[in-house]
Amino acid sequence: MRSIRVRILAICAVLIVAGVGAWQLLPSGEVGGKPITVGTVDEVTSLDPAGAYDAGSWALFSNLYQTLMTFKSGAIVPEPDAAESCEFIGQKLTTYRCKLRDDLTFSNGHKITAKDVKYSFDRMMKINSDVGPAILFPGLRNVVTEGREITFNLSARDATFPAKLATGAGAIVDPATYPKEKLRTDNKVDGSGPYTLKSYEDGVKASMTPNARYKGVIKNVNAAIDVRYYDTSDKLLAAWKAGDLDVTHRQLPPAEIAKINPADPNVQITEMDSAEIRNLVFNVRPGATLSDKRIRQAIAWTIDRGPLVGDVYDSTVEPLYSLIPQGFIGHSTPFFDTYPQPDVNKAKELLQEAGVETPVAITYAFRPDGATTVEAAELKRQLEKDGLFKVTVKPTEWQAFQKGYAAGKYDAYTVGWLPDFPDPDTFGQPLVGTDNSLHNGYSNSRLDALVTDTQGFEDRSRTSNDFKEIQKIVGEDVPLVPLWQKKDYVIAKTGISGSQYLSDGTGLWRLWELKRI
Repeated sequence: MRSIRVRILAICAVLIVAGVGAWQLLPSGEVGGKPITVGTVDEVTSLDPAGAYDAGSWALFSNLYQTLMTFKSGAIVPEPDAAESCEFIGQKLTTYRCKLRDDLTFSNGHKITAKDVKYSFDRMMKINSDVGPAILFPGLRNVVTEGREITFNLSARDATFPAKLATGAGAIVDPATYPKEKLRTDNKVDGSGPYTLKSYEDGVKASMTPNARYKGVIKNVNAAIDVRYYDTSDKLLAAWKAGDLDVTHRQLPPAEIAKINPADPNVQITEMDSAEIRNLVFNVRPGATLSDKRIRQAIAWTIDRGPLVGDVYDSTVEPLYSLIPQGFIGHSTPFFDTYPQPDVNKAKELLQEAGVETPVAITYAFRPDGATTVEAAELKRQLEKDGLFKVTVKPTEWQAFQKGYAAGKYDAYTVGWLPDFPDPDTFGQPLVGTDNSLHNGYSNSRLDALVTDTQGFEDRSRTSNDFKEIQKIVGEDVPLVPLWQKKDYVIAKTGISGSQYLSDGTGLWRLWELKRI
């Protein structure tokens, strides 16, 4: 997902061991009294699952909608939620079948059927929004139903398909209220998740109450929740200091996080190593300024991650030298191996080989938010300091930014990424495969073949070498430059419990874990 969705290293280094959890259900929609307020700078692209593939939207989806499969906190293997059971049929990994629970209803009271699940997938694939999640299912041939059974027929082996069903892309919607060929735009939600949407004001607040109709793996929905959205981390900080928030996540300014004293009796801070990453992405379409990979390689020789990590983010992030972050199968460091430190002479040689005049003019876009604005200034400084590049910086509001890079309006842009599920495949096709979600025009047939090969193994440890080869290709072609891997912080008042379970670094936001004490 683009700063869109991370795995706690303590758990993710786990890509070998699964964790489990258990909950208890309280059916009343009035559980918890006064809503718990959660503040964030994430933005919601759409309340319609067919129209969003980003962290802010999917955080809500995991609470408002239900999926056939889901991940318990810390687990790397999904388990049934809306489904009673799911499994591959045969050994080919091309037919996946789920049996739907027979006690499910949408929050509006409509009974959920297998046909509703088929409708949700067919609709999402048909709409195929530029900023939607259809990209996750390039091999989905069709969905058929019989009674309570839903069968997904795939054009190629895909061992990761169950995990994809557990993401926001697998959200089940009501055909009566979600149009077949266009997105729903009335800011309402009819889902079957643990929460119902009481009210929503775009960019301001989402108010949610426990869904008394919910039936699934979650056994305890603790409190009503108000999610409050802020344009910048500074505004989030002001709201936190004013006492308007009970919990903050994604995120206070790095300098403020660095100053928090873990021994402060008034604050709970949960710090987790995670796999949220940020990349400098290049428009490589034919005719684009950066279509020649030698120019992109020159930029890779120019980037210095040290000031980004230490000065911009106050060491709340770590330098990243690979498409796949630490903690995931196949992680390697091709950008360190090939471009170990900035070298202006190597950059000059590459630009001369490419036959371009310097400084090379570049438009660089980003979504402004405190640290990202400082980051943009630092990247501009680095690229311009030796006279090789001339950077025009374009801070752009989130939704316009998404549409802009999808349309190829920028030469370069920075995008954060949270894994959709705990598997390195989430960094493959979505980021560097042909027709990827970054819309940068990059395509490499060898890389695509490797991605397909990795999806053929249920034993994910057998994919390590292929993922290393994928990363090597990315280091050579440079469709993007990895910048940093982030730590994840949840900060809460001491009167709130469960904040340590709110996020495990994935796109899931477990708001049901929060309660007052």
